[in-house]
Amino acid sequence: MEGGHEDSSWEGYVDWRNRPALRGRHGGMLAASFVLVAEVLENLAYLANASNLVLYLSKYMHLSPSKSANNVTNFMGTAFLLALLGGFLSDAFFTTYHIYLISALIEFLGLIILTMQARTPSLKPPECNPSSTPSIPCQEVGGGKAAMLFIGLYLVALGVGGIKGSLPTHGAEQFDQNTPQGRKQRSTFFNYFVFCLSCGALIAVTFVVWVEDNKGWEWGFAIATIAILLSIPIFLAGSTFYRIKVPFGSPITTICKVLVAAMLNSCMSSSPSNAIANLATSPCHQTEASEEAEQNAKQSEQQPDQLPTESLKFLNRAVVNKPAHPALECSVRQVEEVKIVLKILPIFACTIILNCCLAQLSTFSVEQAATMNTKLGSLKIPPASLPVFPVVFIMILAPVYDHFIIPFARRVTKTEMGITHLQRIGIGLFLSIIAMAVAALVEIKRKRVATDSGLLDSTNPLPITFFWIALQYLFLGSADLFTLAGLLEFFFTEAPSSMRSLATSLSWVSLAMGYYLSSVIVSMVNNVTDDSGHKPWLSGHTINHYHLERFYWLMCLLSSLNFLHYLFWAMRYKYRSAGARK
Repeated sequence: MEGGHEDSSWEGYVDWRNRPALRGRHGGMLAASFVLVAEVLENLAYLANASNLVLYLSKYMHLSPSKSANNVTNFMGTAFLLALLGGFLSDAFFTTYHIYLISALIEFLGLIILTMQARTPSLKPPECNPSSTPSIPCQEVGGGKAAMLFIGLYLVALGVGGIKGSLPTHGAEQFDQNTPQGRKQRSTFFNYFVFCLSCGALIAVTFVVWVEDNKGWEWGFAIATIAILLSIPIFLAGSTFYRIKVPFGSPITTICKVLVAAMLNSCMSSSPSNAIANLATSPCHQTEASEEAEQNAKQSEQQPDQLPTESLKFLNRAVVNKPAHPALECSVRQVEEVKIVLKILPIFACTIILNCCLAQLSTFSVEQAATMNTKLGSLKIPPASLPVFPVVFIMILAPVYDHFIIPFARRVTKTEMGITHLQRIGIGLFLSIIAMAVAALVEIKRKRVATDSGLLDSTNPLPITFFWIALQYLFLGSADLFTLAGLLEFFFTEAPSSMRSLATSLSWVSLAMGYYLSSVIVSMVNNVTDDSGHKPWLSGHTINHYHLERFYWLMCLLSSLNFLHYLFWAMRYKYRSAGARK
């Protein structure tokens, strides 16, 4: 097949009717644009609930503040962890096209349940007013009502996970990675994917949150329901333009088979020079492998005799004359693909601390802003609207990065990418260090103002504008853009073709682990500082009595150590994708 023949087919890809996808007719930026619009609506539907859910659970479901916060953390963490399931199913059994549609319908069903409950008084706990009747405690949601609430929430989480695990990969699959233009367009797609995430988030944390607070939660859930419903026909409108990758089979099976075979063959082998025999790729891969997969395999197996590479040599034991069991027979390609997955895992692990910083700033920064002057002229800005700052910064920076910074970097470095994936992730991690240092300095200034004004124990706003908090959000929003877009593209381009969706979903798993780790760090800091005989850093009558600046310096130190750890792995990593090596 020659790339110049517009009527030739894309090997390994089909259209939405399961016919061969054709060059010149399927794929490209037009096809990806439908994915970007769908992402705006999908993220709007998700964040419209997640950003304000703590208030709904505490005010209307009468859960305690700690239970409400834990449930929200669990909900968001579970949604991102389930991206692994969406990615696995996209690679193994279904396609990214079908997984998105199924996941959107599941999320729609969950939102319908939540909307019905918010609209129907009999499906919620009885209303109560603790301030007027303090002797009558509020009845916490329970029984069938609690079951309805959590079924709705976790159906939404399941849908969100499926979408996050399939939609970015589906959009990126529309570009030809064998041409410089295709690789550049794919890089632009990932930049604008993060931009579209922010567009949906901006609408969610402003308009939808205002509707929920002023018009009722049933209207907020209804807007989210309509948004996810609208995303389905918009996504389907691009069906005639999509090229859809044919699933290769379970990547988890391949990974487990290679690891088990390597261990068993090592135990059973009497000689370290046990001959490697299975040099050809397996029959299923020969028939199903796409043109891109074959090229990736050639890059991985550069030796003339198609012997396994010398890196991670212990896995080469999986390719032997007589495997421990016939079912554990592995090809060289399968071994090399598992090596690639293992090599990208350290990069994934190094991004968890950044997401931990994101989680911390989204909680403590709001509390800080609540003590400050939040007036903008005659308008009073609610502290809960602070997430607008990083969202707006990302929306401004994403086009600037794509249209100005990258072209300039390409001219300076005379390379196709300008800035490599790992350089981009590294810039994000470095900016997170600056963000935490700025956060510590702003907190020192805020507490100095509180002390000088004699307002340490007062609930009156301090004579300092909340725009000081925007400084840390500026750096954190920039760090998020660089790292998330860089991670998505890095995992997509470096992962084997048969594992792309699963690998790309690791970007979202990093977010989930960051949320979980943030809770662990806060608890550990309080326990350690309390055991030392001093007052815990993160407790007190008000946030003015917290030692929040010390906590931010600790996060700055952890981020610095994490950055050094990242450099160790990044400097040793060898790219396998074409564009990254040019």
